[in-house]
Amino acid sequence: MILLRQLLGDVLRRLRMRQNRTLREVSTLARVSLGYLSEVERGQKEASSELLASICGALGVPLSQVLREVSDQFALAELQAAPVLADVPERERLPMPEPVPAGIPDSEFDEDFRGYSPEVKDMVAA
Repeated sequence: MILLRQLLGDVLRRLRMRQNRTLREVSTLARVSLGYLSEVERGQKEASSELLASICGALGVPLSQVLREVSDQFALAELQAAPVLADVPERERLPMPEPVPAGIPDSEFDEDFRGYSPEVKDMVAA
């Protein structure tokens, strides 16, 4: 099973490490204990929205960006774990989104999916 708290922790850790910041530095700026921040990054604790906002503030990253990255990672993980549809009766299948029509210019497609990672754009275009 895919756990949201683990994906969230991975994204937060990756952002912190990209900035070459220590747990101590971010925990001090976010006003959260070093141990608790470590547990959030390892996916062992569920972070409240207030705590997430504080951590994002300490990292200088909008919460919406973090949530978007988590959402993208969640979508990829779901696709990788999806059961084969052949084993699911037709009446139980979720409706599949319509493919992008071949006549839509790439610029129009890109504008519709501005801000999404390249992996998500590729999934939608496939």
